[in-house]
Amino acid sequence: MEAVHVAGSAALYSACESAGLRRVILFSAIGSNVDAPSDFSRTKREGEAALMARDLDWVILRPSVVIGRAAYGGSALLRGLAALPVLPVMPDTAAIQPVHLDDVVETVLFFLQPGAPSRIAIDLAGPRQIAFSDAVALFRGWLRWRPAYRLQLPSWVASVAYRAGDVAQMLGWRTPINTTAQAEMRRGATGDPEPWRQLTGTAPRDLEAALAGEPASVQERWFARLYALKPLIFDVFGLFWIATGIISLSAGWNIGMSLLLEGGLQGNVAALVVTAGALADIVIGLAILWRPLCRYGLWAALIISLTYAVIGTVLVPRLWADPLGPMLKIWPVIMLNLVAMAIREDR
Repeated sequence: MEAVHVAGSAALYSACESAGLRRVILFSAIGSNVDAPSDFSRTKREGEAALMARDLDWVILRPSVVIGRAAYGGSALLRGLAALPVLPVMPDTAAIQPVHLDDVVETVLFFLQPGAPSRIAIDLAGPRQIAFSDAVALFRGWLRWRPAYRLQLPSWVASVAYRAGDVAQMLGWRTPINTTAQAEMRRGATGDPEPWRQLTGTAPRDLEAALAGEPASVQERWFARLYALKPLIFDVFGLFWIATGIISLSAGWNIGMSLLLEGGLQGNVAALVVTAGALADIVIGLAILWRPLCRYGLWAALIISLTYAVIGTVLVPRLWADPLGPMLKIWPVIMLNLVAMAIREDR
């Protein structure tokens, strides 16, 4: 965060001065100028200070949770939680003041006009404060689903969820649930929209009115339902491949060897094939879990699944009639593989 919010930004400001580019608009975070409960807020505040120290016509905008047609970050989280049959209420979560993306864009255009005010910092917040769980409920209504039962989560359950988000980030995944988000949600995302309204003439729209103006369609409902399933798909799928590899090298070794011997392979060759297949499974599972290699892991999983189907058909064709369906079960695995490939990207 330090490199992006402070060092990298400072280099950009210096380049602007050198190039004679006067107007710089910085998106910061609401509340970061008042309290810094996390490295995110602290570096945002330091980034603001770095800009304020420059001889530039700077404008600092501090938006609350931004809501728009596209879903990402906090906006995506609200939709995903709205799709759950039970609404989990996180403890120690303060209010938010969601702001619509169109209002933010209108504000940026205002400050890009010749003669627009500069060297100012303003909050971009909606007209009213709302509890996070109430915002989720509004999204659920927008998606045309019945109100969900609210379940107050114990603090330890919430902590486990936030820590799990940290682990996902370590593996390269972007997640709005982590310990940084925990600190930020505890503080809340509220501010005074009046200076913004008076300065620009923008009347920030209320969340409920904004949602009513853009009715949800099937694509929003699909996204919301898949949001919570996505991490489960990748976690389960990655662990599935790792587990099959470990089992093949341990408890399932004799079964694998007997099948290959039945198919006509010699002892040493059969042992090599079982070992190679097991290690390949483990590597594939690890690749799926680590986001930078996930795409390659999914392609490898698809290829090796088809390879297993071909080898099984050639060497031990009777497996197609096995009541446990080892050959038939390859195809649901391939289908889940294709689903994971389809939803891998966040944007």
